[in-house]
Amino acid sequence: MPELPEVETSRRGIAPHIEQQVISEIIVRQAKLRWPVPELIQCCVGLKVLAVTRRAKYLLIETQAGHIIIHLGMSGSLRIVDSGLVAEKHDHVDIVLASGKALRLNDPRRFGCVLFSQLPIEQHNLLVNLGPEPLTDEFTFEHLAVHAAKRSVAVKQFIMDNKVVVGVGNIYANEALFRTGIHPKRAANKVSKVRLELLTDNIKQVLAEAIEQGGTSLKDFTNADGKPGYFKQTLAVYGREGEACDSCGELIKALRIGQRNTFYCPHCQR
Repeated sequence: MPELPEVETSRRGIAPHIEQQVISEIIVRQAKLRWPVPELIQCCVGLKVLAVTRRAKYLLIETQAGHIIIHLGMSGSLRIVDSGLVAEKHDHVDIVLASGKALRLNDPRRFGCVLFSQLPIEQHNLLVNLGPEPLTDEFTFEHLAVHAAKRSVAVKQFIMDNKVVVGVGNIYANEALFRTGIHPKRAANKVSKVRLELLTDNIKQVLAEAIEQGGTSLKDFTNADGKPGYFKQTLAVYGREGEACDSCGELIKALRIGQRNTFYCPHCQR
């Protein structure tokens, strides 16, 4: 699944091509995505794209009529294409621009969504209960510590809870815990404040590095210009079961936490 760095990479890739451009047409070839594409989205035709922002893993395309909300789901990707380019099998939605370009959503598994909201975007039911963005000043050690004190769940599940902090998906939870030396099964309320402070910093650092390097190239993800991300080259534990830890030489192990694959070094993480 594309995670926050991949979605942010997509946002940065498409924004220069669609901001301040007028939407001339919205083509919906397949309306049955995770949720049906609403007909109301057509009210954006003839309007200018004011901004492209992101909240958690949702891309938000702002117009004067409201926001188009896009989620890439398990296998979605966005491309800027010539509007006349023939659509392929899984090209479900085009936002066509007066410039002659189009923002095209491709989603083989159709777990993504294209929605529309006339409400203030922070009031939308998909966004209203989300925690702070990890790369903002709102995500602090104090915030993490207050929430951790109430939770006995595994720390990996805790930092992947979008009500605690958004966008710390499976890949980057594994990596941040490794950098901090915390075993992923340790209860959140058993992690010391010293290590929670370090974990806060490492979550910020690993996500920032991944965004800088263009996201992680795994399976279906490539960024807006068609090039894969490069952060996979620097993953310390994710997907490396049976390989030697680069820090100590111990073999990396895997287990399941919350039905998600989890990777850790038994020597470095306690």
